[in-house]
Amino acid sequence: MSTPVVQGAEGAALDLRWVREQFPALQTQVNGSAAAFLDGPAGTQVPQQVIAAIRDYLVNSNANTGGAFATSRRNDAMILEARAAMADFFNCDKDEVVFGQNMTTITFALARAIGRELQPGDEIVVTTLDHDGNVGPWRALEEQGIVIRQADIRPEDCTLDLDDLRRKITAKTKLVAVGYASNIVGTINPVAQITKWAHEVGALMFVDAVHFGPHGSLDVLAIDCDFLVCSPYKFFGPHMGALYGKRRHLQQLKPYKVRPSSDAVPERWETGTQVQELIAGVTAAVNYIAELGGRCDPTAKTRRQALLAAYRATTHYEAGLIQELIQGLQAIPGIQIFGITDAKRVRERCSTLSFRLGDHHPTEIATFLGDRGIFTWDGNFYAINLTERLGLEPLGGVLRVGLVHYNTADEVRRLLAALREFAAQ
Repeated sequence: MSTPVVQGAEGAALDLRWVREQFPALQTQVNGSAAAFLDGPAGTQVPQQVIAAIRDYLVNSNANTGGAFATSRRNDAMILEARAAMADFFNCDKDEVVFGQNMTTITFALARAIGRELQPGDEIVVTTLDHDGNVGPWRALEEQGIVIRQADIRPEDCTLDLDDLRRKITAKTKLVAVGYASNIVGTINPVAQITKWAHEVGALMFVDAVHFGPHGSLDVLAIDCDFLVCSPYKFFGPHMGALYGKRRHLQQLKPYKVRPSSDAVPERWETGTQVQELIAGVTAAVNYIAELGGRCDPTAKTRRQALLAAYRATTHYEAGLIQELIQGLQAIPGIQIFGITDAKRVRERCSTLSFRLGDHHPTEIATFLGDRGIFTWDGNFYAINLTERLGLEPLGGVLRVGLVHYNTADEVRRLLAALREFAAQ
């Protein structure tokens, strides 16, 4: 497989050989072929330094917090370091970073706390484009009389119907919950603009950035959102979640917690003992992206600057991969792609794509590809409102391909060749 040095944004060199060397899983073989991990939206592979950080924690710092002995103190220092890393990732302060089990669990906990402040008849706006982890927790508040308004999509390109969304944000709206990017069709939403609409009526803004995390830099200050959640296992880290919350909200809202636990921010939001070895892996994941950014732009002086440099290069590179994939798929008879396909609109999408091939069940195609070492996903990926809206739920959903910066053009071409082989059967 060819793994050249390619040009990223603004001439930044993205050394694919170095990138791929960092990920031990990319050496996997299936039936004599190298595995092509095109399953990034379900969770990316992790670099060696993440594996090493988790192991090092378990060997040298494996203790609970707040103890008067060495391993506990090392554990406390590790958690502070992880908050600092995620603060750079979000562009916020360290005490605005909350760790949790995963995005869905965090969102349910936050929804319950916000629900304490709401009255029957108050409204929350969600969207048809979102993962149900950003719909179900808010719909659960219907039990106490909260009204849920769901904004529609434009089915021709699977983008939000912004006119419909704008109409549904009214003086009764108390919170707007929107995804940064769709985990099924890759659409990137104008979250900063939607935040302005929410704030104009005094509503809170909650952004699910889980799917966007590996594809673009996050800046909660630029968005001006009140809450933003992501999952490190989507951006080359371990399986857990992280939340940004504006300090004043984390202080004023009342989380459900046990009485002896800390009432300080952000600890009051972290229910029970955290999976601390994974928190150690979060720091390593952020540092991997920063190291990549430093290689792309040696002038980057801070971790935040290095993170931005990395995303400038990888976003540009992934845009090239997804355009090659779209062009190749469009040449295969019977392929129906869901989402944006116009190359002129590539900035409106990330490198995740879903399609159907004739009447074939997506599982049939995924199995065919998997036997050839090409890993893809089939189904609805918990974005069930979207697959229902598109009439795909009774048909098994779609086949999803998710590309990240460790993927290569050769892997895209392998996928296209295998799909042509499948279609010709």
